[in-house]
Amino acid sequence: MQKQQFNEQLFDFLAASPTPFHAVYEMRGRLQEAGYIELEEKSRWHVKAAGRYFIVRNESSIIAWNMPASGELSDEGMRMVGAHTDSPCLKVKPNPETVRQGCLRLGVEVYGGALLNPWFDRDLSLAGRVNYSTESGELRSELINFVQPIAVIPSLAIHLDREANKDRTINPQTDLPPILAQLHGDGKADLRELLKQQLLAKDVADVDQVLDYELCFYDVQKPSYIGLDNEFFASARLDNLLSCFIGLQALIESDTEQGALLVCNDHEEVGSASAVGAQGPMLKQLLERLLPEPEARNRMIANSMMVSVDNAHAVHPNFVDKHDGNHGPRMNGGAVIKLNSNQRYATNSETAAMFRRFAQLEEIPLQSFVVRSDMGCGSTIGPITAAELGVKTIDVGVPQLAMHSIRELAGSEDAVGLTQILRRFYSSESV
Repeated sequence: MQKQQFNEQLFDFLAASPTPFHAVYEMRGRLQEAGYIELEEKSRWHVKAAGRYFIVRNESSIIAWNMPASGELSDEGMRMVGAHTDSPCLKVKPNPETVRQGCLRLGVEVYGGALLNPWFDRDLSLAGRVNYSTESGELRSELINFVQPIAVIPSLAIHLDREANKDRTINPQTDLPPILAQLHGDGKADLRELLKQQLLAKDVADVDQVLDYELCFYDVQKPSYIGLDNEFFASARLDNLLSCFIGLQALIESDTEQGALLVCNDHEEVGSASAVGAQGPMLKQLLERLLPEPEARNRMIANSMMVSVDNAHAVHPNFVDKHDGNHGPRMNGGAVIKLNSNQRYATNSETAAMFRRFAQLEEIPLQSFVVRSDMGCGSTIGPITAAELGVKTIDVGVPQLAMHSIRELAGSEDAVGLTQILRRFYSSESV
């Protein structure tokens, strides 16, 4: 796929995926269009050689895979790619409504390690999952997205905080509740009733009562190119929906007879310890179902490899000293191999050599990232998955700036290049 077409499809995916629930919904649709069959975890499975399948858990994590044409997983192994569906954001509390000076506000909780300053003065909307009861007493859920800007977190004027540009600190409890409306007189607002009306507006029938929800605020600004020659693009949630899209495209486009798998977990930004996170049992349980016999499954894992794809820190031209001098990846310089001797990344020389070989075969450049020795290092699902399964693993990613901001920046060349490498990896006869 050409860069322009790839990026346009990426932009559509990012704009349609304000929450992990919406991202998985979008991925589900694209997989079904490509001929993948959804399997229910609570049902019996009958997978076939060369079959293409996927499962969804909690509507926020997804695993898709190709069975090898030979049907023999234990000898051929799986070529695995992993990413995560969640991003730092502001999540609405269970009893969020407060009124101050006639303004309706919603209390929020910071999810993950968000950069908070960029959330001020943005046009915000609200999206997520709503759980409700029907008039007949059934429990159901529905995805919801207000789409239009309905909220804002206004900054305090410089006249009232003369030190704001020198030493601004943010109190998440008091400074971040978004303003949704101006109420008059004794006017009150009930978020659950507002959600019910939104469901009815979507023609969701038989809604009796909204019982609960998982809602996130998000910036309504669409993804767009940046730069005199469209060298970059900016969007919310590049970390890590960009990697989800890359892995998905590589899997769908890989016309392979090998065993190939993509896992996109929720909850990476808060530690991955959940039923749908990388530290949870979702991937392990899938492999146990595909190969119930322990020895055959262990042989399969020994013949497999995981590529953990999560964005990397590009060198910032205004803060060059935040990088090791020999390890400052540049945007549009190629995908990044991420290394850390303390196992914050799972890369070793064996997996790095394999990945470099795949890149050479595709004639795609690669870069390396090692954090400065006097700074702490982030992590990914790579070390967690490697520890849970015992599978050899490498951590890679597209270089980006403004990681964990409400709007992030990446090079317009890198994502399509990494997709080519992963397509080659998926089709490799041995790993």
